Amino acid sequence: MAKGARSAAANTPAYACCMPTALITGASAGLGLEFARQYAEEGFDLVLVARTGSRLHELAEECGSRFGVTAEVLVADLVDRAALERVAERVRSTEAPIDVLVNNAGLGLKKSFTENPLEREEAAFDLMCRAVLVLSHAAATTMKGRGSGEIINVSSVASFIAGGTYSAAKAYVTVFTEGLATELAGTGVTATALCPGFTHTEFHERGEMDVSNLPEIAWLNAPDVVRTAIADSRAGKAVSVPSVRYQAVVGLLGLIPRSLVRGPVVAARRRR
Repeated sequence: MAKGARSAAANTPAYACCMPTALITGASAGLGLEFARQYAEEGFDLVLVARTGSRLHELAEECGSRFGVTAEVLVADLVDRAALERVAERVRSTEAPIDVLVNNAGLGLKKSFTENPLEREEAAFDLMCRAVLVLSHAAATTMKGRGSGEIINVSSVASFIAGGTYSAAKAYVTVFTEGLATELAGTGVTATALCPGFTHTEFHERGEMDVSNLPEIAWLNAPDVVRTAIADSRAGKAVSVPSVRYQAVVGLLGLIPRSLVRGPVVAARRRR
């Protein structure tokens, strides 16, 4: 697809007349990598954010050569407040505006809360909650001022269960994004919480989490998840749950008693 071209099936955003730009955190792997490729294929210029500069430069070169877009590399550890502020300043730019912000950076927590070092828990909180708050504020205020833009905050189906601090962090992202979407209604800016289930990426391997016992039906493919997220963001949906089966799971979780939502998680920990 030529640079600047857009899918005919997609809703036409307000920025379709010019070269839009998407800033993606955690762009070096997993869903972030897929977001970068899909937006680049549509003709978006990119701002790629992650801790690993070598991977970002490889991705920038790939997107530039394959799709003819400009890919800016911004190496930053979002747990570090000074680095986070550098990214926030890029989001606030009016000279080179960001049309889509994807808050994707995250990490898995293999151990339970009391087994984890406090430093690990604080880093997870800063990355998955504080960074989302700071960058969403930068994007929402800037986008609202010009009357257009999209924010996609990557959450999880885990946000609907009681599964420790990872679930708590993702619950924050989901509820925060829903509230932000309500606040932004009518401004031309949308906010969407993406809540996928288990997805084939490097996430679990990098977090050293054993998911070998999960049946294949439990897994989603990253391209499908991202495609759904982009479509739901353009449709103005506050919450995006990819796949009918996970939509059914979320619906069921909203009906059953909270004690049952906690039960399987507690039982799994007791078996370890």
